[in-house]
Amino acid sequence: ARRLALTVTGVAMAFSFAGVANATSPKKITSIGLMVQDMSNPFFSAMERGAKRAAKSIGATVNTQDAQLDLANQNTQIDAFIQQGVNVIAVDTPAKGADAVVMTDAVQAGEKSCDYLFTKLGGQGNVLLVDGTPIQTIIDRINGCKKVAKKYPGIKIVGQQASKNDRASGLMVTTDMLTANPGVKGIFGMNDPSALGAVLAVEQAGKSSNIIVTGVDGSPEGVAELKRKGSPFIGTATQNPGAMVEKAV
Repeated sequence: ARRLALTVTGVAMAFSFAGVANATSPKKITSIGLMVQDMSNPFFSAMERGAKRAAKSIGATVNTQDAQLDLANQNTQIDAFIQQGVNVIAVDTPAKGADAVVMTDAVQAGEKSCDYLFTKLGGQGNVLLVDGTPIQTIIDRINGCKKVAKKYPGIKIVGQQASKNDRASGLMVTTDMLTANPGVKGIFGMNDPSALGAVLAVEQAGKSSNIIVTGVDGSPEGVAELKRKGSPFIGTATQNPGAMVEKAV
């Protein structure tokens, strides 16, 4: 019997296209270890659901380990699996020592979300970027947004601060940026939790009718917010995290 570890990590700073490379298929997988950054983030909870669906189909079990945004802790978890001879597949971002990588295009996710935002702004206005922890997926999403911004001469990025990828820190950094840049018309959050934090900041500032917000993840919380009447949140792009994990398995 063999075990398989799926890693959702921020170890390396390289980029890979969607697909599996250099992988060997074990005869039988009985246990899957899923190591994620932060289980409070709906992106990673969707990955866990995908892992459980795939595991059930092959008769395996899933053991999820939450690094709680501590990359050093996650590196230790990954090393432990590698030392045990477990096959490691990096999901959503590359990882040193992984046997294979499964990814979607995070640059394109940032492009699509920001293109929609800038279009809704009529190609004019000051915007803020709610960044996150420096892992490749987030870097790619921000770069995608900046890339598409070059196509809109009337769009000016006037602020960029890093959140901790969650709603609370998204609220905090957006509040700070709105104070420094009162004329903002649009905000891009590199994931849905940070974008929803930005929404709270906009509402608390009394600017719901003046500022629009987009995110990335297509999370259940994000979709629900899109349906809320009067919300500044107007769009979210998705990379289908559950499907990425199912493909990895």
